[in-house]
Amino acid sequence: MKTRRLHLLALSFALTVLLAPVALHAQTPPPAAPAADAAAAPAVHKKTLWEMIMEGGWVMIPIAAASIFTVYLIGDGVIRTSRNRTIPPDQEAALKDLFRQGDYVGAYNYCKANPSPLSNVVRVGVSLLGDGKAIAEEGMFAELGKENSKIQTWISYLSVIGVCAPMIGLLGTVTGMIKAFATLGSSGIGDPSSLAAAIGEVLVATASGLIIAIPAFGAFYYLRNRAAGALHDIQDIVASLFRKMPYEAFAGAHIGDEELYAADPNWLTSAEGDSEQIVA
Repeated sequence: MKTRRLHLLALSFALTVLLAPVALHAQTPPPAAPAADAAAAPAVHKKTLWEMIMEGGWVMIPIAAASIFTVYLIGDGVIRTSRNRTIPPDQEAALKDLFRQGDYVGAYNYCKANPSPLSNVVRVGVSLLGDGKAIAEEGMFAELGKENSKIQTWISYLSVIGVCAPMIGLLGTVTGMIKAFATLGSSGIGDPSSLAAAIGEVLVATASGLIIAIPAFGAFYYLRNRAAGALHDIQDIVASLFRKMPYEAFAGAHIGDEELYAADPNWLTSAEGDSEQIVA
């Protein structure tokens, strides 16, 4: 619920920033011109932000969707890579106390009841203590890779938006230019200003795509580095917890409730006196 509220707050802030210029422009009256100038020159219509968005054409719909998705991904990425989410302070303190007491069964149960990137890595390491140091470390590195994949998967979509948004805007510009030159070919160049206006309108799509792509790329690199730093912190904490671990005391032990599927070969459990030949 807290995460959803943060996402809605971020989305509301983004929409407020986008729509504020429109409201401000609509509420601000144009400056009064002298009577002589008004009679001499025609009034110049200044387009509002909303009018410029509408001039971008149909491509503004996917660009708007990309902008909303970008805001969501940035908010989600900040939450996912925060220290309170990756390394909750209370979990770190509780696991250190359990390790000091030698209560590894309690540590396993605590990690399973309180999932987080830190507790998931520690849980796998504790469950593999009976298999030796090499297997336990290999399992923890594998679990750390899974946690990294969970975080980076959503962050990587920001890179996708950063690449696709300008392409979508360029597509709108190209289709708009095709229409503008088709009109020019049929009606001639009697009014060059109309052609210039049409070209200016279609360039709105490209500008909108770049406006979305720039912050998306910036957020992608920021969140990627932030996630890498969080995973390095998890690795340091796990290394300190398992330092000087007496693996020999756990030889053959199985901690945890995961089902073990590897059993003894069936020919070793056959009836005594069975002389059936085993063919590899």
